[in-house]
Amino acid sequence: MSETILEPDLPIIDPHHHLWDLRPLVPAFPEPRHDFIEAIAGAAYYTFDELQQDTRGGLEGGHNIVGTVFMECGAFYDAARDDAMKSVGEVEFVNGVAAQGASGLYGNYRPCAGIVGHADLTLGDAVQPVIEALIAAGNGRFRGIRHAAAWDADPEVLGPPFHAPEGLYLSDAFREGFAAYARHGLTFDAWLLEPQLGDVLDLAKAFPDQTIVLDHCGTPLNIACYRGKLHENFDRWRRSIHALAECENVQVKLGGLAMAFCGLPEDGPMNGHSSEHLAGLWRPYIETCIEAFGASRAMFESNYPVDRWGASYEVLWNAFKRLSHSHSEDERKALFAGTAARVYGLEHLLEAA
Repeated sequence: MSETILEPDLPIIDPHHHLWDLRPLVPAFPEPRHDFIEAIAGAAYYTFDELQQDTRGGLEGGHNIVGTVFMECGAFYDAARDDAMKSVGEVEFVNGVAAQGASGLYGNYRPCAGIVGHADLTLGDAVQPVIEALIAAGNGRFRGIRHAAAWDADPEVLGPPFHAPEGLYLSDAFREGFAAYARHGLTFDAWLLEPQLGDVLDLAKAFPDQTIVLDHCGTPLNIACYRGKLHENFDRWRRSIHALAECENVQVKLGGLAMAFCGLPEDGPMNGHSSEHLAGLWRPYIETCIEAFGASRAMFESNYPVDRWGASYEVLWNAFKRLSHSHSEDERKALFAGTAARVYGLEHLLEAA
């Protein structure tokens, strides 16, 4: 679905998107494909050009995306390195995309101005050289890591691509690595599912000086054994969000709800739902998160191209703009760019804008 862009001049920093080449992998997944795979299969190759077509960075039309933050996704790992160091290849690739964007050929558009990579924190103190290599590969753009912990007892919830162990954030090996990582003053993005939110709460309390960014509103579930249970589990999710918000070191990303896991909507990919309809579906979650964290600790995210399950890029941001109408001008500036700029060190993008 195509829509007229609402408030096209509003500066946006998209703090969460991916780049990848999944073309060799998608055919290997079993049929019928999990809804998550079905969503990304239509964007199996997604690098600079595809991102630019969605963001319209440096092009006519579209939202005013002044910059973005790349989020690790296991892409472009370096096959020549040992297992611990393979993820450095992803940051090297993305830094090249960022350098292309910074060339000035695309106006003030700065894709991948911040880079979030991956390191295996279960390595304990041995993760230190990996972090140092990631920092070097980012050439001043590296901002932190994500070590996802999404897990469920029902394998149909996440499907075949995800293999995090149960209770990862609580394990001694992970905590040892997290303590080593915390000494670097970088960000940590946390992705896990709604029933697991107590794990990241425990982590945040154990490391109160470490900046933690909760991805995707905590990922409420409406898939597999959770289908039809969003309303039933909403109060539990809301209690978890408010408990996390009491930890001053935690920020929240407002998005991810268009993922197949969340089932908001249940049908996809991109089945033509309007931004008005999507805003109605997402409102209870977005408003709860903003109420709990405040605009200064919350940021809208696209999670593209994963969230193409529910919406095109332009419709997605139109929905966010509709959801923010009741907030003040300063709050909206924070939600769309200011919080992301502060957390990921991208204030210079707003000065240029």
